[in-house]
Amino acid sequence: MKQSKSKIRSDLQPATCLWQIYQPDEAKYRFAAKDRTSAKKWTNQTRQALSRQIGLNLIPSADPNASLVEEVDKGDYIRQKLLIRTGPNCLMLVYLLLPKKNVRPLPVVMAFHGHGYGVKDIVGLWEDGKERNTPDGYHKDFAVDLCRAGFAVAAPEISCFGERETDFSYLNEIPGQPVPSTCMHSALLAFHMGLSVIGMRVHDGMRLVDYLETRKDLDVSRLGAMGISGGGMHTFFSACLDTRIKASVVSGYYSTFRDSIFAMAHCPCNVVPGLAKFGEMYDLVGLIAPRPMLIEAGSYDPIFPIRSVRASVARARSVYDVFNAKDQILTDYFEGRHQISGRKAYAFLKRELVAS
Repeated sequence: MKQSKSKIRSDLQPATCLWQIYQPDEAKYRFAAKDRTSAKKWTNQTRQALSRQIGLNLIPSADPNASLVEEVDKGDYIRQKLLIRTGPNCLMLVYLLLPKKNVRPLPVVMAFHGHGYGVKDIVGLWEDGKERNTPDGYHKDFAVDLCRAGFAVAAPEISCFGERETDFSYLNEIPGQPVPSTCMHSALLAFHMGLSVIGMRVHDGMRLVDYLETRKDLDVSRLGAMGISGGGMHTFFSACLDTRIKASVVSGYYSTFRDSIFAMAHCPCNVVPGLAKFGEMYDLVGLIAPRPMLIEAGSYDPIFPIRSVRASVARARSVYDVFNAKDQILTDYFEGRHQISGRKAYAFLKRELVAS
């Protein structure tokens, strides 16, 4: 009979000590403002500090210099595949979905995928690049649904996925050598350099908006963002730091760092060294307020527990209340696991961006 592993004394566990000094309600940059004047001052100071913390100031930029790689007619919309430059030696693949019949310039939504095989999984393509017409997986081809709701949709290949994975083929020559995931390798390398993958992704998102602003067929004054899981993280931090995003949908991510990111196995791309000084997710929400945000959460999501989502949303509403915008945080609590809902999201974005 296999013996069960004995329980380790709590005072022998390193995490016990760390949790004892984890005090988000006493963090330097927590949201403690009581009125709009002090909230605005906090926002200005904290946005600059967060930008530095994730390493944005260390990542070089470049003109987008976009090139069209492919254009496909999908009947009711056009799908373009682009390469844009985000840094002197860095390219990013982007799919741009353009509805045919809607009046130009079009409102725009950036669509951020989560972990999986990359951006193809939200624009109606299988892993091998073949077309599909039936939504699949937890992403549910939500970029296509956004396009059919009337938006131009910019869907980038997020760093560390798909065509932006690291080439570890050289490790095949070393017998028994394990091949790391691109996310883990990039995260650890970024930490070593005082950066973070979150910072890299926010940087890429900002460079994408820079490119979108150059197109006369797009109206970036009506810009939204929507993402699931790691894409929800991307949406959340991008909305915190890029005020050009007017409305956001965070799906399968928003909760608390304590009850999700550090309560179970999560990818290290979720981590920023020193982020604890900014408190909890509900404190960072102050950088998004008073802009409207919809939070999607499944009742059986195993990695973002619904109980912590609800509690964190309640705290976030108290932050928004300081901006007299308590009703600008909306929720879609749906029955299901870790997946896109869309039940309220597309109508929410149309209300906030199309009618504006």
